[in-house]
Amino acid sequence: MDKVLLGSFCVSNDFYLSTLPTSKTIINTINAYSWCIADKDPLFKMALRRGDVLLPDGISIVWAAKYLKKEKIKKVAGADVHNLLLKLLEKEKERCFYLGASEETLLLIKERIKKEYPSIQVGYYSPPYKQNFSSKDNEEMLNAINTFKPKVVFVGMTAPKQEKWIYTHANKLPESTICAIGAVFDFYAGTKSRPLQWMINYGLEWLGRLITEPRRLWKRYIGYNLVFIYKIVKLKLAK
Repeated sequence: MDKVLLGSFCVSNDFYLSTLPTSKTIINTINAYSWCIADKDPLFKMALRRGDVLLPDGISIVWAAKYLKKEKIKKVAGADVHNLLLKLLEKEKERCFYLGASEETLLLIKERIKKEYPSIQVGYYSPPYKQNFSSKDNEEMLNAINTFKPKVVFVGMTAPKQEKWIYTHANKLPESTICAIGAVFDFYAGTKSRPLQWMINYGLEWLGRLITEPRRLWKRYIGYNLVFIYKIVKLKLAK
């Protein structure tokens, strides 16, 4: 798998799987927001750097690769990875586990998979909604995952919480593909809508999300994008 070094991060530029990995594989994504947050959060930065695959989930990262390295890479959203892994799970008649979101959202996910991918067995656990988990919380989550023995674990707690949780507990997680996919839980459950396909095709997925949730996302997609551009230009000038 080819990678492009952008600042501190090695970003994959040709990600594809024809079969499910046979060893523990941690897949994370990076966008302008997570890039900026990582500069202020050493544990988050370590989690992104130490994962096995780091995907460019943002048109800003695609731009940065072209601007800094003259490399043409393709945006790979968490939803794309989720869809690919579900197809492989169905093909191999395997098990997957969802960690995160509410009980209602998880039930909607399970029902949809039952219709679209009947060969997949689904397990899930809804963790308590709080900033920091207790030792007991973590133990219960890990027990739920390891008891189910999934081939793929999807974690949706939003960044940077989900990536840091995976990194901190990696040695206690099963020999699975472990994927941090955040908002994809809501997209797949249908509790939130992913932007229209034409917006995704033209690199405007961020705008579609901003239009639907302006109060919550304006800082992420406007404020942090400006900070990100500044950081990338600074990297370019330094070279």
